[in-house]
Amino acid sequence: MSTVLIIEDEARIAAFIAKGLRSAGFTSHQTGSGIEGAVLAVHGDFDLVVLDVGLPDIDGFEVLERIRGQGVKVPVIMLTARTSVADRVAGLEGGADDYMPKPFSFEELLARIRLRLRTEAPTAAEPTQLSHDGLTLDLRTRRAEVNGRSIDLSAREFTLAETFLRNPGQVLSREQLLSNVWGYDFDAGSNVVDVYVRYLRRKLGRERFETVRGMGYRLV
Repeated sequence: MSTVLIIEDEARIAAFIAKGLRSAGFTSHQTGSGIEGAVLAVHGDFDLVVLDVGLPDIDGFEVLERIRGQGVKVPVIMLTARTSVADRVAGLEGGADDYMPKPFSFEELLARIRLRLRTEAPTAAEPTQLSHDGLTLDLRTRRAEVNGRSIDLSAREFTLAETFLRNPGQVLSREQLLSNVWGYDFDAGSNVVDVYVRYLRRKLGRERFETVRGMGYRLV
């Protein structure tokens, strides 16, 4: 089981990431301090670090410099609300393996985490395709097929379909789907899940997605 170090001072975001990782079979450790995070990353036994840029003591670039300065090669994914190209370049040139802007969806973060861990450990058995009852998603090319026929899905539709295919037969609440697909910054009162499930029904087959009254949706 892989363990992820989360260096993030916003408690809501850190808890959101930790909860998602736990559901995906990972363990995690959280800290809101850049100084403590750098020490943990250097001396702890972590498989990957999720590192926020905007920390209260030292920023994420300084944390990254301390980690790489000690020769530690652990994969680092940086998170930031900053959108400038210069910041992204600074992070990558400083030794970050990936860089994600906020707000982000957990499914995308999870995909990037799995990719980095797979790069570090090529034998990991992470599937490149998901299939269920004639519906196939290729996770590398982001293509969908129904009974061999190619279907065009938007990025959000694909991520929603992927969430269902990773949990066939399981009832997924609207809150779960909002969190997984739209990220921590979702509006719990929005009907966007219902709208996108209608899109998937139209494109992939109405009979595939069952409404479970008062609970959510299920891929049947």
